[in-house]
Amino acid sequence: MLPLLTLAFQGLGAEKKVLVYGDSLSAGYGLIAGEGWVALLAERTRRAAMPVEIVNASISGETTRGGLRRLEEVLARQQPSHVILELGGNDGLRGYPIGQIRSNLDAMAQAIGEAGAKLMLLAIPLPPNYGPRYVDAFGGVFAAVAAQHDAQLVPFTRDLLPLTEDMMQADGIHPTAKAQPLMLDALWPQLLSWLDDPG
Repeated sequence: MLPLLTLAFQGLGAEKKVLVYGDSLSAGYGLIAGEGWVALLAERTRRAAMPVEIVNASISGETTRGGLRRLEEVLARQQPSHVILELGGNDGLRGYPIGQIRSNLDAMAQAIGEAGAKLMLLAIPLPPNYGPRYVDAFGGVFAAVAAQHDAQLVPFTRDLLPLTEDMMQADGIHPTAKAQPLMLDALWPQLLSWLDDPG
């Protein structure tokens, strides 16, 4: 888990705390410390003098079940104003039942709302070799959860990157260090509007 980073977010009103709660895509799997998109987000907000705190509670290998199990304690300890939820990819890669994934994401979104935090849900795509039926059902889970809980829905990883070999690590799942700034660039406008939205 990364140390807490207290940063400034000028012009967005009161200080905000953003909790990034995900798996290896946000934990920086296969990267040197500081190369991942969350670390780059912290650095960008610091350079922009924005009054915001970034907390990365992502764990490589995390599933929606594991995330749900530890979420209550993390929310109570961190008390975030905003949560970026990036989970579900490992469930999909392991072929877990769609209903189970949906139920776990629903429960996490509910807990985040009850904690008074705004939610951004990152939709993780699956490789096409999982078959169109499962891939489509999996993708639909994120849209359904976001709609039910009034969350900001944002496509993630492959949807944000050029389809070139240097963008993915050898496993074909995790983006390289070169890809991380592009991931942040694609998320950045939506992050700004999400943080600035008083609703």
